[in-house]
Amino acid sequence: MNYTVHSTAIIDNGAQIGEGSRVWHWAHVCGGAKIGKGVSLGQNVFVGNQVTIGDKCKIQNNVSVYDNVHLEEGVFCGPSMVFTNVYNPRALIERKNEYKDTLVKKGVTLGANCTVVCGVTIGEYAFVGAGAVINKDVKPYALMVGVPAKQIGWMSQYGEKLDLPLDGEAQTTCPYTQQQYQLQNGQVTIIE
Repeated sequence: MNYTVHSTAIIDNGAQIGEGSRVWHWAHVCGGAKIGKGVSLGQNVFVGNQVTIGDKCKIQNNVSVYDNVHLEEGVFCGPSMVFTNVYNPRALIERKNEYKDTLVKKGVTLGANCTVVCGVTIGEYAFVGAGAVINKDVKPYALMVGVPAKQIGWMSQYGEKLDLPLDGEAQTTCPYTQQQYQLQNGQVTIIE
């Protein structure tokens, strides 16, 4: 075993966990889960069977990553944030064949207590504020807040707000990394 597991954690047979990952107190990883290298699963984290978690993700305390949720590299899931996998659940109606895929792309931050309603894609390096509710796709680099969430700006890969309008054409530089960003046709990209 090339990863660290606390004595109270449960790792079901068949779970794939990458080198250098850490599974903390009272976490439960189901047998079908695929977890990358250098991942941290905090206290009381649950990871379902049909889940992929990319390298270097950080899942903070009290997060359940349910079936059909897929996290790419470097995703941060803040404390007690919520994923769903059925759009219209009922206790009396079995809907396991209705799970919807949720894709969280590279470098995304999901703030504490936010909710991601199933069936959406959150673009690279987007930043979801604490307590926000995501119920539709999110553009790469978008800064989202509120219930339901709306875009109020753009974020750099470093995690700082960019001085860009929501729409139009503009360029700016991240003050921390000096990386240049361009807004064009409603999308932010890095200038190479």
